[in-house]
Amino acid sequence: MRLLKSSAFPLPALRRNVLAVAVLASLGACSLAPVYREPPLPLPAAFKEAGDWVPATPADDAPRGPWWSVFNDPVLDGLANAVQVSNQNVAAASAAYAQARALVAGQRATLVPVVSLDAGADRGSSSNNSASSLGSGARVRNTYQASLGASWEPDLWGRLRGGVESASSSAAASQADLASATLSAQGELVANYLNLRETDVQSELLQATIAGYQRVRQITQNRYDAGVIPKTDLLQAETQLATAQADQVGLQRQRAQLEHAIAVLVGRTPADFSLPPAAWSPTVPDIPLVLPATLLQRRPDIAGAERRVAAANAEIGIARAGYFPSIGLTASYGYGASRVGDLFNASASAWSLGLSLAQRVFDAGAVSAQVDAARAVQERTAAQYRQTVLVAFQDVEDQLAATRVLALQLTYRRAASTAADQVEQQVLNRYRAGQVSYTEVVTAQATALQARRTLAQLQADRQVVAVALIQALGGGWQR
Repeated sequence: MRLLKSSAFPLPALRRNVLAVAVLASLGACSLAPVYREPPLPLPAAFKEAGDWVPATPADDAPRGPWWSVFNDPVLDGLANAVQVSNQNVAAASAAYAQARALVAGQRATLVPVVSLDAGADRGSSSNNSASSLGSGARVRNTYQASLGASWEPDLWGRLRGGVESASSSAAASQADLASATLSAQGELVANYLNLRETDVQSELLQATIAGYQRVRQITQNRYDAGVIPKTDLLQAETQLATAQADQVGLQRQRAQLEHAIAVLVGRTPADFSLPPAAWSPTVPDIPLVLPATLLQRRPDIAGAERRVAAANAEIGIARAGYFPSIGLTASYGYGASRVGDLFNASASAWSLGLSLAQRVFDAGAVSAQVDAARAVQERTAAQYRQTVLVAFQDVEDQLAATRVLALQLTYRRAASTAADQVEQQVLNRYRAGQVSYTEVVTAQATALQARRTLAQLQADRQVVAVALIQALGGGWQR
């Protein structure tokens, strides 16, 4: 399209209007969003289940670091480090964060003018001969155009800046989601790994027990062959041995499932992944406790929920901007000629300046409905934020209570296992001396085995609870 000098307004008046709008825009956009304040929360002074724990003084903005290294397991260190690189849920969260940052850049681009370059060429004919436009009276003409244009919407009511603020808050929430996904995947891997090592210990216990049962069965077979005991004693020994062997086979299935889960967490197929048995240390790390108020800044899920409230708050301002007129500025300068050589002559130039203003006169309450919807979204996200915080406090309290109870249980279970081992040995000696029936031997051996397995399970549970507590506190700490 060829550009012509505008004659809709006198040039001085148009320039004054454009200058006035530019001055207003230079004063800065006013935000119509409510002043943002974090939703109020009832914060306890301390955790109820903390007991005598000493509060820590963590740096909220410090990197969490390899918190799993407190278990002093090189194999675990390598697996946990692989989660951040190869886990597909973490990769998806990372891509979502990259998308959110790109949206922020796109929103910021709306604050600056858009400049475009247009060029074109037309070829046509005109004729006074009505019978045929291609007859001898036709005249062929060439037209060439080139222009540089710009358009800009001054953000007088803060609609565009509100979009940038909303997108930035959403990006921060996406970043928190990435941290939360990483922490969740790492915590799941560490818990599965510790359970797998506990399964190896259980298997070793059963293997040693099976060896003992086989010796006792042979003794019982010899006594039965000698006619000293009835066949029921032999059948009981065989039943006990077969039951222990079946339990060991069941542990193989449990271990295989844990190994497969770990493979998926590190981004590998179960067929290409294996973890051979290795030594397991049942020690539980000493975890310093944070204050309830500090927890709000450490947990990524809480941070993400709070940023979503901020994004929803900015959306209210964007919706309110619909009550006010939108203003647009356009400008262009170009050339038009019938020959390419004459295209950039001064006589062929054309310019255009434009000012547009649009105001809704009647919309049947559409803008008000949008504002009400934005307020409802803000209230919903605020409620979700408060719920996230309450669940976080519950999570910490639960893990603190579990830590305290399991520590007490460990003392009792260790004493019970020691006593059961002694009873098993004494009853077996008495049976060999012919003083008791084999039923008492079976009972003593079953009790001792159960006590040993329960003790191993309890030690693993304490480690898993320690992992859950680290996750509940936001992952890692710095003294």
